[in-house]
Amino acid sequence: MEGIRVKCFIFILSLVVFILIWEYIHEIRRFVFILPTIKSKYKPTSMLVSLNSITRIKNSEHFAVSAFIDHRIGEAIRVISIIKRDSKQSLYCVYGNSSHHWRFSKAEVEIHTDHFGFPFAATDLLCHGWRTQDATHVAVTTNAEVSNVPNATFLPIKNRVHGESFKFNFTVCVSNLFGSYNNVLQFAQTMEMYKLLGVQRVVIYNTSCGPDLEKLLQYYKKEGILEIVPWPIDQFLTPSSGWNFQMHGGDLHYYGQLVTLNECIYRNMYRSKYVLLNDMDEIIMPYKHKNLESLMDALQQEHKNVGVFYIENHIFPKTLFDQSGKFHRPEWVNISGINIMEHIYREPDRKNVYNPKKMIVNPRNMFQTSVHSSLNHIGGECSVPNDVCRIVHVRTPLQASLPKEKLFVDTRVWDFEKDLVPNVTFALKSSGLL
Repeated sequence: MEGIRVKCFIFILSLVVFILIWEYIHEIRRFVFILPTIKSKYKPTSMLVSLNSITRIKNSEHFAVSAFIDHRIGEAIRVISIIKRDSKQSLYCVYGNSSHHWRFSKAEVEIHTDHFGFPFAATDLLCHGWRTQDATHVAVTTNAEVSNVPNATFLPIKNRVHGESFKFNFTVCVSNLFGSYNNVLQFAQTMEMYKLLGVQRVVIYNTSCGPDLEKLLQYYKKEGILEIVPWPIDQFLTPSSGWNFQMHGGDLHYYGQLVTLNECIYRNMYRSKYVLLNDMDEIIMPYKHKNLESLMDALQQEHKNVGVFYIENHIFPKTLFDQSGKFHRPEWVNISGINIMEHIYREPDRKNVYNPKKMIVNPRNMFQTSVHSSLNHIGGECSVPNDVCRIVHVRTPLQASLPKEKLFVDTRVWDFEKDLVPNVTFALKSSGLL
């Protein structure tokens, strides 16, 4: 009897092991297909490699933007993409390098939850499989046929080397310039202000800008602080100039703002210790610290496991001016744009009205972001008190009916006048605008 029990136990155990092995093989076969028939003639040197910031996925209505190794999820390849949400089309990754055979895997499609009702949405295509960590290029295709590989357009895979030594401490990601944006003076003041606060890099996605601002962009690019990413989204889709599909229409939210913010996070994941996500007319301004480095040192000391810091937006109406005329500089009079140093009146918070925030993030903690909040991240998050840090946002007022007496006088920007004023003038002269 004891022998029968042992035999039954061995049979059941063997059956369980067989089922587990079968399931494992089935999963591997489902995601990864080794293609030994693709020989060296399909090496990257002979393939079509896109160096553009937007690449159409052939035989689809979708677009690929850029590709990165994500070391946090098993060395997967993450392709930042723009996907038409109602498409049921399967997508596949083909990846490899000059030393290994090319492999297919079915793409895992993660459409970001914040798409504001627009037909197209920021999306992550995740490519899982063998030796993804060795891949140098990836293409997205609509089927897993070997014959499609020579016609596929490949993207170079970035972030293949990673570590904890960063080229920059602070990088600002500016999502979009569009509509022939030409706010030259405010742009120069914001750039010079950020330099004084300790920012070493600004990344801008440029759809269109005015001729004077183009000169300023080229100056800062030559200086080394500015990285300009061409963003011709209007050549592929009808982008919306607003955030609400019902109100503004179009194919994609706000010229692809959500796509560019996420792309910028991955672009700077191992280049920058922190990334600031905000618009060009906004300055994330410390009020109790002299610069961003001392601010973040204090915040991280207090919040050790936090990687997402929310900063409140505060409106400085461009319609109200400092009466002293102290910064109505004659050399700036003919420069287009807003002079932020003349606008020192800050609107009060409105009770029961949502005040949007922007973020300072540890990019290595981020998976997906929206404009005003993180969608998926590692670790905690923290709302920074507005007496410690707030956004200085000079723009059209939101409370235009309030008299000046009901607004706060906030001259924080003036604390930097000794360096800010001559630095702005120097940048304008160097750009050929003065």
